[in-house]
Amino acid sequence: MVVGDFAEELETVVVGSGPGGYVAAIRAAQLGQKVTIIEKYKIGGVCLNVGCIPSKALINASHQYQTSLDSKLLGIHTKETTINFEETQEWKDNKVVSTLTKGVEMLLKKNKVEIIKGEAHFIDGQTLRVMYDDETGQTYNFKHAIIATGSRPIEIKGFKFDKRVIDSTGALNLKQIPKKLTVVGGGYIGMELAGVYANFGTEVTILEGTKQVLPGFEKDMVKLVENDFKSKNVNIVTEAMAKSVKQTDKKATVTYEVNGKEETIDSDFVLVSVGRRPNTDDLGLELAGIKTNDKGLIEVDEQGRTNKKNVFAIGDVVPGAALAHKASYEAKVAAEAINGSKGAAVDYLSMPAVCFTEPELATVGYTKKEAKELGYDVKDSKFPLGGNGRALSLNKTEGFVRLITEKESDTLLGAQVAGVGASDIIAELGLAIENGLTAEDITLTIHSHPSLGESVMDAAELALGMPIHI
Repeated sequence: MVVGDFAEELETVVVGSGPGGYVAAIRAAQLGQKVTIIEKYKIGGVCLNVGCIPSKALINASHQYQTSLDSKLLGIHTKETTINFEETQEWKDNKVVSTLTKGVEMLLKKNKVEIIKGEAHFIDGQTLRVMYDDETGQTYNFKHAIIATGSRPIEIKGFKFDKRVIDSTGALNLKQIPKKLTVVGGGYIGMELAGVYANFGTEVTILEGTKQVLPGFEKDMVKLVENDFKSKNVNIVTEAMAKSVKQTDKKATVTYEVNGKEETIDSDFVLVSVGRRPNTDDLGLELAGIKTNDKGLIEVDEQGRTNKKNVFAIGDVVPGAALAHKASYEAKVAAEAINGSKGAAVDYLSMPAVCFTEPELATVGYTKKEAKELGYDVKDSKFPLGGNGRALSLNKTEGFVRLITEKESDTLLGAQVAGVGASDIIAELGLAIENGLTAEDITLTIHSHPSLGESVMDAAELALGMPIHI
């Protein structure tokens, strides 16, 4: 503690205001706790400012642009389409991102959450110090703490982030649409951003180190995305190891190895998207005695509690998928645990994962392979969107809904959706898994017509051996 610095007392302090932090703060306040949130960057964290939300805004803009170029099939003939990318970026920043971040700040204030702008460092298990932009600081004692500091892009050897080598934040904030873009890493962030610029007409090359891009999704789902990229002249190189990059004022040249041979490629920018690193290395966790693993992730129990009983951690700083909705889910569990709930505990089975490519991909629960490895006797039932009237009217028939059910009971164990609206359709399937519903339960639920949701009902009827539309 600094001499002359009298510590202030806090009840529950949340470090970080992303989708984990702000949700934890609001839920804790709703449960009657006096809550303070500390944020060194911007309210809303990475997700709202330079992640989930702005990327989806640009994805939507790129879809609109791409549709305007090829709509003659629907009888709509457009004159030459142009794009002012500065205006697109302005819309993304001022109409989408700003609206949501201001909304989150309003919700925090509405729930009487105190907001402190500054960088937090733990001094011990019950004390932290916040440093402000003007280099002054304040020490605080706390009763409970929730660490929700999120993550940052990994910078790989030989690819230092600079003017021409950029991370996802840089890719979301380019001033102009590049003519050529090289993407190192074929995970969901790299693939989504590759899709954005491919739609805008950029010549895109994706270098992926494994045998398949989007390794977290089933091969038949990924194939649909690969086909879409192929139609837009995107070059996907798998089992490719990026070795180095040379930058000039106008271009970047990447050297990579594939099949034992070195190749080079020139582009305007190189997006490096090979994963994210937890923001735990400058928090003073060692002073607080909080344990982390070899990856810097904080070890927690099923309630998000660290080895220090009064300190919790959620989101990207703990093991598991780096997903915004996972952080929000864990936030509610942690807030309830602090409030004394014994039953609050995480259960990730019905947690969906979504990739906003074309088509969208979504999965929840077990895959067929995972269910079999756990000893279940299962069947998979795959209904094509080509048999769905709404998909046909949208001219988006690529894809399917697949259900993984236990043979004897027809209980839903998992599901995958590839196609238009997959990010929304998956919610019904997650709800079904969470509540232990069967394929019959789904078929007996009346689905509106015509709707994409009917494809879930059709897949369930297929699982029961009594399909109507296939």
